[in-house]
Amino acid sequence: MLIGTLWMAGPARAQMEAPDALVKRISTEALDAVKADPAIQAGDVARIMALVDSKIMPSVNFTRMTSSAVGRFWRQATPEQQERLQAEFKTLLVRTYSGALGEVRNQTLSFRPLRARAEDTEVVVRSEVRGRGEPIQLDYRLEKTPEGWKIYDINVLGLWLVDSYRNQFAQEINANGIDGLIASLAQRNKAAAARAS
Repeated sequence: MLIGTLWMAGPARAQMEAPDALVKRISTEALDAVKADPAIQAGDVARIMALVDSKIMPSVNFTRMTSSAVGRFWRQATPEQQERLQAEFKTLLVRTYSGALGEVRNQTLSFRPLRARAEDTEVVVRSEVRGRGEPIQLDYRLEKTPEGWKIYDINVLGLWLVDSYRNQFAQEINANGIDGLIASLAQRNKAAAARAS
């Protein structure tokens, strides 16, 4: 989980950049930015958000990530609810991983060879974060879009992010509806912001 936010990294420079090259580039750029910025290492959420927005979000299909996490309920949400869900989910993810970013020191990334055919429209890029202790598995699911490859899920230590949130979100929606999930996410983010200040 040390580098969990790296799944969200970097602007797509070349539309047809290979998926493994994209992940490698944006991960390296994000790692370098974290190592060079004492404010990020200290857990400055505003700086982390700026890093995420500039280096990470352009290479993420966050609409697909959020809709997959919300599951079948996504189609029932209004456009405004979908927008609010995306905003709160993004804040939740950034805050969840901001502490891990503060721990980044001398970690390196190693990538396994990509197993994909030229015609594939979805692939998994597998990597490991190496540093202190055991290597940490960090895998990315990507889809081919007209704008190039986009990340839509991440696996940290064998747990896919979207799957883990889908169960939590479904319970909240079943109990309190879509607005209840939005309110719950907003409350969690507000509480996390209060603890950070």
